[in-house]
Amino acid sequence: MATFKVVTPAGPSPAPPGAGVYEYELEALRPLGAEIVEVPAGGEDEFVTAARDADALYAKGRPITKRIIDGLARCRVIALGSVGVDSVDVAAATARGIPVTNVPDTFIEEVADHAMLLILATFRRLVVEDRLVREGRWREGRPLLSRLPRLMGQTLGFVAFGHVARAVAVRAQPFGLRLLAYDPFVEELVMSRYGVEPVGLTELLQRSDIVSMHAPSTPEAHHLLREEHFRLMKPTALFVNTGRGSTVDEAALVKALQEGWIAGAGLDVLEEEPPAPSNPLLRMDQVILTPHAASASARFDPVRRRRVGAEIAAVLGGRWPRSCVNPSVLERSGLVRWQPHSMERGPGA
Repeated sequence: MATFKVVTPAGPSPAPPGAGVYEYELEALRPLGAEIVEVPAGGEDEFVTAARDADALYAKGRPITKRIIDGLARCRVIALGSVGVDSVDVAAATARGIPVTNVPDTFIEEVADHAMLLILATFRRLVVEDRLVREGRWREGRPLLSRLPRLMGQTLGFVAFGHVARAVAVRAQPFGLRLLAYDPFVEELVMSRYGVEPVGLTELLQRSDIVSMHAPSTPEAHHLLREEHFRLMKPTALFVNTGRGSTVDEAALVKALQEGWIAGAGLDVLEEEPPAPSNPLLRMDQVILTPHAASASARFDPVRRRRVGAEIAAVLGGRWPRSCVNPSVLERSGLVRWQPHSMERGPGA
């Protein structure tokens, strides 16, 4: 019999026993005698009943609400295999003293690459140029680009300056971009180390030729950029978002693009995903869209899933997890804090 029970919502096709679907997560969990139990898709009542005696909850595939969390009798950790934690009621977990873990540093490089891709592709009107060639309008491509400035010397502004934005800053410097950042939670000295000038949000929007959004999905950051903010931007400016769709008032962004307050956008995230067929962004030539795929690469799934297993194993083994989005619960959790020499490798490393 398993020592620990880890409950997770079933995917579209529930995993048959022994299928090896959770092989990466179990690398760290199996030595503890833990098993992962899928709960078939159903209503919230069924999930609450099935998860009541879980030692850990692997959150994926459905919202983990306050009602679900309050029904957990012995859960010691809720783990997510993503950067965003908006699918879990973190406040409810905190009230119950349950750590919520995520994987904030697992796909930084991939998302930074994608952000740089959207910056370059949007600036050089890549999709429009490609379509002109395919439609036999070869001669129209060069005049279109001849009206644009060169990228060198343009100003790139970061809204939020976390891990991904810092990696984008490293990539942007060789292109000769001037760099600004707004983030009230990051020290100015940190920004300076990346060659980035710290500024207020209004100044950033007024000065930037390209605005790159990296804010996380939190209640404080919901609709961080609204109509009044897009009105501050240059009519030649571009907006790129590889963070979260909820950080932008999408109706205001659409209006800004339709009325020419800004020149274009490159978006990997939207407020509604996938977008409704009626979404105006789908019919705008000046917008490049990708399907929330910035983090995707061949290493993405194995690495993040091993990290999920390691985080759950750490807590079930009596230790602090590496990444906890509600760290206030840890001091009173009874878990042992990692020693400095141990933290260099981390659990499961």
